[in-house]
Amino acid sequence: MRRALLLLSAVFCLATTLAQAAGVVFFDVPADETRKVLTAAVWYSCSAAQQETNVGNRVIVGTRDCPIAGEKLPLIAISHGRAGWFGGHHDTAAAIADAGFVIAAINHPGDNTSDKSRVDHLSVLTERPADIKRLIDFMLDVWPDASRLDRERIGFFGFSMGGYIGLAVVGGNPDFRKDLPGCKGSSFRACEQIRNNEVGVEAPIHDPRVKAAVIVNPGPSIFFSADDLKDVKVPIQLWSSDPKLAADYASGCCGVGINRRLPSGADYRVVANANHFSFLLPCSALEMKELARICADAPGFDRVAFHKLFHADVIAFYRNHLREH
Repeated sequence: MRRALLLLSAVFCLATTLAQAAGVVFFDVPADETRKVLTAAVWYSCSAAQQETNVGNRVIVGTRDCPIAGEKLPLIAISHGRAGWFGGHHDTAAAIADAGFVIAAINHPGDNTSDKSRVDHLSVLTERPADIKRLIDFMLDVWPDASRLDRERIGFFGFSMGGYIGLAVVGGNPDFRKDLPGCKGSSFRACEQIRNNEVGVEAPIHDPRVKAAVIVNPGPSIFFSADDLKDVKVPIQLWSSDPKLAADYASGCCGVGINRRLPSGADYRVVANANHFSFLLPCSALEMKELARICADAPGFDRVAFHKLFHADVIAFYRNHLREH
């Protein structure tokens, strides 16, 4: 075990020394006839000293507006969790970018920290995959450095609700039947809307350009049976919090059920003693006070140390499955 940890640490160190910093830029994906503006951030390799950047009252890793380094760069799209934001995984985004990838993340309209008007609504479950397609379209066709991207090497990273979105993006077909067993007696807003026929259901959009996906503690998983996931063919690295903590309110447990239902299996990782929020970035002292529920880990769990190993494994997965042709 010790040897494995040392090997992972070595891989991480190698990955993070390939560039001096992760640059970051901010922009909006314009609204269209039916969709709202997508507020976005992009991390990428750049040759400058690492800095931090203020975003409102928050600080994220990234050297702002640093010139991009490299050509034929693979692209990773990030989808945040329920009521999250594009910077919720900024340490992970910066680490992957520093390893030679371009990382693009958005705020999903109606389901982010600034706009919670549609949190848990059925419309969010069906529209968020389309947000990811719009983001990828923008990056490949409109982003000023689009010519530096390799259109054949596109991946995905999704946490929690973002993990559910990723499964839909790569071929999952969620089941929104009125008599869905997992919705029986549930107070989940989307389930209530299904039972009451409040909202018309549109099929989530798949995006065959995505060739590999990292899915972290995906949920809600009740809408995906094994049959609903039979068309998922791309490589999946699936991360799960510790099922033993499922009774813990902060667990948001986990990837076990999805792993059993994926047709080809996954590169499945269960993180001992991790709760649901352990996959979010380590908290500052101020965040520890203001966001205690999100920042709290199980006794003895070192979120900073875990993220170093987590990043190394995620980077290795993307490098293996998004190789240059």
